[in-house]
Amino acid sequence: MVLIALTATALYIGSYLFAAVVGAVYGGAYREWETMVSRAPLSPVGMVLVGLVALSGLVYPLLGFVASLVVIAVACVVAAAMGREGLLWRIAGLVLFGLLIVSALTMRGEGMAGIWAGVYLGTVVWMTDSAAFFTGRQIGGEKLAPDISPSKTWSGALGGLALGTGAGLVVWLFATESPIWIGLLLSAAISILGQSGDLAESAIKRHFRIKDSGDIIPGHGGLMDRLDSLTFGVFFVVIVGGLHAGFGLVAEGLLYW
Repeated sequence: MVLIALTATALYIGSYLFAAVVGAVYGGAYREWETMVSRAPLSPVGMVLVGLVALSGLVYPLLGFVASLVVIAVACVVAAAMGREGLLWRIAGLVLFGLLIVSALTMRGEGMAGIWAGVYLGTVVWMTDSAAFFTGRQIGGEKLAPDISPSKTWSGALGGLALGTGAGLVVWLFATESPIWIGLLLSAAISILGQSGDLAESAIKRHFRIKDSGDIIPGHGGLMDRLDSLTFGVFFVVIVGGLHAGFGLVAEGLLYW
Protein backbone atom coordinates (compact mmCIF):
# COMPACT_ATOMS: atom_id res chain seq x y z
CA MET A 1 0.00 0.00 0.00
CA VAL A 2 2.91 2.33 0.74
CA LEU A 3 4.40 1.67 -2.68
CA ILE A 4 1.06 2.19 -4.44
CA ALA A 5 0.50 5.50 -2.62
CA LEU A 6 4.01 6.71 -3.47
CA THR A 7 3.71 5.66 -7.10
CA ALA A 8 0.26 7.21 -7.52
CA THR A 9 1.33 10.52 -5.99
CA ALA A 10 4.47 10.73 -8.11
CA LEU A 11 2.56 9.74 -11.25
CA TYR A 12 -0.06 12.44 -10.64
CA ILE A 13 2.44 15.23 -9.94
CA GLY A 14 4.84 14.10 -12.68
CA SER A 15 7.84 16.23 -13.68
CA TYR A 16 10.84 16.09 -11.35
CA LEU A 17 9.06 14.14 -8.60
CA PHE A 18 8.09 11.30 -10.91
CA ALA A 19 11.57 11.34 -12.46
CA ALA A 20 13.18 11.20 -9.02
CA VAL A 21 10.97 8.32 -7.88
CA VAL A 22 11.50 6.33 -11.08
CA GLY A 23 15.25 6.94 -10.95
CA ALA A 24 15.47 5.99 -7.28
CA VAL A 25 13.37 2.84 -7.70
CA TYR A 26 15.31 1.55 -10.66
CA GLY A 27 18.57 2.61 -9.03
CA GLY A 28 17.54 0.39 -6.12
CA ALA A 29 16.71 -2.39 -8.56
CA TYR A 30 20.16 -2.08 -10.12
CA ARG A 31 21.66 -2.34 -6.62
CA GLU A 32 20.06 -5.78 -6.38
CA TRP A 33 21.25 -6.64 -9.88
CA GLU A 34 24.83 -5.63 -9.01
CA THR A 35 24.96 -7.76 -5.85
CA MET A 36 23.41 -10.66 -7.76
CA VAL A 37 25.97 -10.45 -10.57
CA SER A 38 28.99 -9.89 -8.32
CA ARG A 39 27.79 -12.41 -5.70
CA ALA A 40 29.19 -10.04 -3.08
CA PRO A 41 28.12 -7.02 -1.01
CA LEU A 42 27.88 -3.76 -2.91
CA SER A 43 31.32 -2.25 -3.56
CA PRO A 44 32.12 1.50 -3.68
CA VAL A 45 32.21 1.37 -7.49
CA GLY A 46 28.93 -0.52 -7.44
CA MET A 47 27.47 2.35 -5.41
CA VAL A 48 28.63 4.73 -8.13
CA LEU A 49 26.76 2.65 -10.73
CA VAL A 50 23.62 2.74 -8.60
CA GLY A 51 23.93 6.52 -8.32
CA LEU A 52 24.38 6.91 -12.07
CA VAL A 53 21.27 4.84 -12.78
CA ALA A 54 19.26 7.04 -10.41
CA LEU A 55 20.82 10.17 -11.95
CA SER A 56 19.71 9.09 -15.42
CA GLY A 57 16.14 9.58 -14.23
CA LEU A 58 16.75 12.98 -12.65
CA VAL A 59 18.33 14.50 -15.76
CA TYR A 60 15.44 13.48 -18.03
CA PRO A 61 13.04 16.37 -17.24
CA LEU A 62 15.84 18.90 -17.53
CA LEU A 63 17.81 17.70 -20.55
CA GLY A 64 15.73 14.99 -22.21
CA PHE A 65 16.20 11.32 -22.95
CA VAL A 66 19.56 11.82 -24.71
CA ALA A 67 21.08 13.05 -21.44
CA SER A 68 19.69 10.01 -19.64
CA LEU A 69 21.27 7.71 -22.19
CA VAL A 70 24.58 9.56 -21.90
CA VAL A 71 24.57 8.98 -18.13
CA ILE A 72 23.91 5.27 -18.70
CA ALA A 73 26.76 5.19 -21.24
CA VAL A 74 29.07 6.69 -18.61
CA ALA A 75 27.90 4.00 -16.19
CA CYS A 76 28.79 1.34 -18.77
CA VAL A 77 32.31 2.80 -19.04
CA VAL A 78 32.66 2.70 -15.26
CA ALA A 79 31.42 -0.91 -15.26
CA ALA A 80 34.02 -1.83 -17.89
CA ALA A 81 36.74 -0.50 -15.58
CA MET A 82 35.64 -2.96 -12.90
CA GLY A 83 37.08 -5.88 -14.85
CA ARG A 84 35.82 -8.56 -17.20
CA GLU A 85 34.15 -10.79 -14.62
CA GLY A 86 30.42 -10.23 -14.81
CA LEU A 87 30.90 -7.35 -17.27
CA LEU A 88 28.28 -8.46 -19.79
CA TRP A 89 25.69 -8.91 -17.05
CA ARG A 90 26.52 -5.49 -15.59
CA ILE A 91 26.20 -3.82 -18.99
CA ALA A 92 22.94 -5.67 -19.64
CA GLY A 93 21.54 -4.48 -16.30
CA LEU A 94 22.60 -0.87 -16.83
CA VAL A 95 21.13 -0.77 -20.33
CA LEU A 96 17.93 -2.51 -19.21
CA PHE A 97 17.23 -0.23 -16.26
CA GLY A 98 18.31 2.85 -18.20
CA LEU A 99 15.85 2.05 -20.99
CA LEU A 100 13.12 1.31 -18.45
CA ILE A 101 13.64 4.72 -16.84
CA VAL A 102 13.54 6.50 -20.19
CA SER A 103 10.47 4.50 -21.25
CA ALA A 104 8.53 5.19 -18.05
CA LEU A 105 9.27 8.92 -18.19
CA THR A 106 8.46 9.08 -21.90
CA MET A 107 5.12 7.38 -21.24
CA ARG A 108 4.26 9.82 -18.44
CA GLY A 109 4.99 12.91 -20.52
CA GLU A 110 3.44 16.10 -19.19
CA GLY A 111 -0.34 15.83 -19.62
CA MET A 112 -3.29 13.96 -18.12
CA ALA A 113 -2.97 11.24 -20.74
CA GLY A 114 0.30 10.20 -19.14
CA ILE A 115 -1.44 9.73 -15.80
CA TRP A 116 -4.12 7.54 -17.34
CA ALA A 117 -1.53 5.55 -19.30
CA GLY A 118 0.35 4.85 -16.08
CA VAL A 119 -2.83 3.87 -14.21
CA TYR A 120 -3.86 1.64 -17.10
CA LEU A 121 -0.51 -0.13 -17.32
CA GLY A 122 -0.19 -0.54 -13.56
CA THR A 123 -3.73 -1.88 -13.21
CA VAL A 124 -3.28 -4.56 -15.87
CA VAL A 125 0.10 -5.68 -14.53
CA TRP A 126 -0.70 -5.72 -10.82
CA MET A 127 -4.14 -7.29 -11.23
CA THR A 128 -2.56 -9.96 -13.43
CA ASP A 129 0.03 -10.66 -10.74
CA SER A 130 -2.54 -10.85 -7.95
CA ALA A 131 -5.01 -12.98 -9.87
CA ALA A 132 -2.30 -15.37 -11.05
CA PHE A 133 -1.10 -15.87 -7.49
CA PHE A 134 -4.50 -16.51 -5.92
CA THR A 135 -5.90 -18.55 -8.82
CA GLY A 136 -2.81 -20.71 -8.88
CA ARG A 137 -3.02 -21.28 -5.13
CA GLN A 138 -6.71 -22.16 -5.20
CA ILE A 139 -6.87 -24.29 -8.34
CA GLY A 140 -3.32 -25.55 -8.84
CA GLY A 141 -2.84 -27.96 -11.71
CA GLU A 142 -0.20 -28.35 -14.39
CA LYS A 143 2.96 -26.30 -13.99
CA LEU A 144 3.53 -23.45 -16.43
CA ALA A 145 7.34 -23.56 -16.56
CA PRO A 146 8.62 -25.98 -13.90
CA ASP A 147 12.26 -25.60 -14.90
CA ILE A 148 12.10 -21.83 -14.42
CA SER A 149 9.49 -21.21 -11.72
CA PRO A 150 8.08 -24.37 -10.11
CA SER A 151 5.26 -22.53 -8.31
CA LYS A 152 3.58 -21.08 -11.40
CA THR A 153 0.68 -22.96 -12.97
CA TRP A 154 -1.36 -22.72 -16.15
CA SER A 155 -4.47 -22.05 -14.06
CA GLY A 156 -2.72 -19.10 -12.44
CA ALA A 157 -1.56 -17.78 -15.80
CA LEU A 158 -5.06 -17.98 -17.28
CA GLY A 159 -6.63 -16.46 -14.17
CA GLY A 160 -4.14 -13.62 -14.30
CA LEU A 161 -4.82 -13.08 -17.98
CA ALA A 162 -8.59 -12.97 -17.43
CA LEU A 163 -8.64 -10.58 -14.47
CA GLY A 164 -5.75 -8.44 -15.71
CA THR A 165 -7.42 -7.98 -19.08
CA GLY A 166 -10.79 -7.28 -17.51
CA ALA A 167 -9.40 -4.74 -15.03
CA GLY A 168 -7.47 -3.03 -17.81
CA LEU A 169 -10.61 -2.79 -19.89
CA VAL A 170 -12.43 -1.07 -17.03
CA VAL A 171 -9.69 1.59 -16.83
CA TRP A 172 -9.74 1.86 -20.63
CA LEU A 173 -13.45 2.70 -20.57
CA PHE A 174 -12.86 5.46 -18.01
CA ALA A 175 -9.74 6.86 -19.69
CA THR A 176 -10.76 6.99 -23.32
CA GLU A 177 -13.60 6.68 -25.81
CA SER A 178 -11.46 4.61 -28.15
CA PRO A 179 -12.88 1.30 -29.46
CA ILE A 180 -13.30 -1.38 -26.80
CA TRP A 181 -11.71 -4.06 -28.96
CA ILE A 182 -8.44 -2.11 -29.06
CA GLY A 183 -8.45 -1.84 -25.28
CA LEU A 184 -9.18 -5.56 -25.04
CA LEU A 185 -6.26 -6.49 -27.30
CA LEU A 186 -3.84 -4.10 -25.61
CA SER A 187 -4.86 -5.25 -22.12
CA ALA A 188 -4.44 -8.91 -23.03
CA ALA A 189 -1.05 -8.22 -24.61
CA ILE A 190 0.18 -6.31 -21.55
CA SER A 191 -1.07 -9.07 -19.24
CA ILE A 192 0.79 -11.75 -21.22
CA LEU A 193 3.92 -9.60 -21.37
CA GLY A 194 3.71 -9.00 -17.63
CA GLN A 195 3.76 -12.73 -16.94
CA SER A 196 6.58 -13.14 -19.45
CA GLY A 197 8.63 -10.54 -17.59
CA ASP A 198 8.06 -12.40 -14.34
CA LEU A 199 9.27 -15.64 -15.92
CA ALA A 200 12.29 -13.90 -17.45
CA GLU A 201 13.39 -12.60 -14.06
CA SER A 202 12.83 -16.05 -12.54
CA ALA A 203 15.11 -17.53 -15.19
CA ILE A 204 17.82 -14.98 -14.39
CA LYS A 205 17.54 -15.62 -10.65
CA ARG A 206 17.73 -19.36 -11.26
CA HIS A 207 20.89 -18.78 -13.32
CA PHE A 208 22.46 -17.02 -10.34
CA ARG A 209 20.90 -19.50 -7.86
CA ILE A 210 19.02 -17.00 -5.73
CA LYS A 211 15.39 -17.09 -4.57
CA ASP A 212 14.68 -13.37 -4.16
CA SER A 213 16.49 -10.41 -5.68
CA GLY A 214 16.53 -8.69 -2.28
CA ASP A 215 14.67 -8.21 0.98
CA ILE A 216 13.81 -4.51 0.89
CA ILE A 217 10.05 -5.24 0.89
CA PRO A 218 9.08 -7.52 3.81
CA GLY A 219 7.30 -10.60 2.50
CA HIS A 220 7.73 -9.59 -1.14
CA GLY A 221 11.47 -9.85 -1.81
CA GLY A 222 13.31 -7.09 -3.62
CA LEU A 223 12.45 -4.29 -6.01
CA MET A 224 13.28 -6.45 -9.02
CA ASP A 225 10.77 -9.01 -7.78
CA ARG A 226 8.05 -6.33 -7.72
CA LEU A 227 9.00 -4.61 -10.97
CA ASP A 228 9.72 -7.58 -13.23
CA SER A 229 6.14 -7.76 -14.52
CA LEU A 230 6.28 -4.13 -15.63
CA THR A 231 9.39 -4.55 -17.78
CA PHE A 232 7.99 -5.78 -21.09
CA GLY A 233 4.75 -3.88 -20.55
CA VAL A 234 6.48 -0.50 -20.31
CA PHE A 235 8.43 -1.20 -23.49
CA PHE A 236 5.27 -2.36 -25.27
CA VAL A 237 3.31 0.74 -24.26
CA VAL A 238 6.07 3.06 -25.49
CA ILE A 239 6.43 1.21 -28.79
CA VAL A 240 2.68 1.13 -29.49
CA GLY A 241 2.09 4.74 -28.44
CA GLY A 242 5.21 5.99 -30.22
CA LEU A 243 4.44 4.25 -33.48
CA HIS A 244 0.85 5.47 -33.39
CA ALA A 245 1.28 9.14 -32.48
CA GLY A 246 5.02 9.78 -32.24
CA PHE A 247 7.38 9.34 -29.32
CA GLY A 248 6.57 12.80 -28.03
CA LEU A 249 2.94 11.72 -27.50
CA VAL A 250 3.28 8.14 -26.30
CA ALA A 251 0.39 8.20 -23.83
CA GLU A 252 -1.93 9.83 -26.35
CA GLY A 253 -0.89 7.31 -28.99
CA LEU A 254 -1.64 4.46 -26.60
CA LEU A 255 -5.07 5.65 -25.48
CA TYR A 256 -6.63 7.64 -28.31
CA TRP A 257 -7.55 5.79 -31.52
